[in-house]
Amino acid sequence: MSKTLVEMTADIIQSQISGSNMSTDEIKTALNDTYQALKDLQEAEQAGTDIEEKEEKPAMDPKRSIQKNKIVCLECGQSFKMLTKHLKSHNMTSKEYRKKYGFSSTQSLCAKALSEERSQASKERGIHPNLRKTFGNRAKKTKK
Repeated sequence: MSKTLVEMTADIIQSQISGSNMSTDEIKTALNDTYQALKDLQEAEQAGTDIEEKEEKPAMDPKRSIQKNKIVCLECGQSFKMLTKHLKSHNMTSKEYRKKYGFSSTQSLCAKALSEERSQASKERGIHPNLRKTFGNRAKKTKK
């Protein structure tokens, strides 16, 4: 007797939870994403099409993927504090990822809290003398 999609989803997520600490929101997201992936696989199998032929959709809306305490990979739907190293598993660079999903080239690929933490630490350390000199030179050029 085969399992239903809901049962398979529950088994998969239960295995993930046992191996890591996940918040309630992360569990909900994982359940929804896993169920949808299984449903897509089932539909593709029934239609007799190859999964690769199906149009690729991001795991979620790119605008909502960068959150306070995590960033969601739009390729696979997994959550991280920072995406840069993870993108190697998708054979992508940060630049390619930003271009594919419409992010600006200056958009940080890390959780907002981590970005703020780094910014605050940088401010506490102060501006490096060479950087201060560069800022001064830029200000002089714009006044001319």
